Amino acid sequence: MDDNDTQLLKSIQDGIPITPRPFKKIADRLGLSEEQVIARIGQLHQDGVIRRFGASVGHRAIGFTANAMCTWNVPDNRVEDVGAIMAGFSEVTHCYERPRRNGWPYNLFTMVHAYTRDECRKVAKQISSATGIEDYNILFSEKEFKKTGVRL
Repeated sequence: MDDNDTQLLKSIQDGIPITPRPFKKIADRLGLSEEQVIARIGQLHQDGVIRRFGASVGHRAIGFTANAMCTWNVPDNRVEDVGAIMAGFSEVTHCYERPRRNGWPYNLFTMVHAYTRDECRKVAKQISSATGIEDYNILFSEKEFKKTGVRL
């Protein structure tokens, strides 16, 4: 990755312009052609520098105000299969395995977004039924202090 790639990544890290030709606008700012910008983003994605290129919606802004981190006690030999099932729920936006800690037996974490806390509880119950995991907690978000992606 060179300085041009760094400048390109910095120019898109906060999102692309909402215009009919967003990559042209970025290209003009960087002194490149639209085709060069599109090709370079594609190459950075192919190289694994950019893992995902897609829309990020502010869940609170569109009404998903009930957000819950669900912690699950999953047998170690089932983590891969159970994690795949949990990640398949549309209400789940994050699904991570974490190490167990002394006094904390939970090793799989999912973030569930819904309109109400009751809906979050319902989703957690559906996940429990689908996976057979009955040992879990639901921790509701009270306040969002910061939400940003990785910065260059």
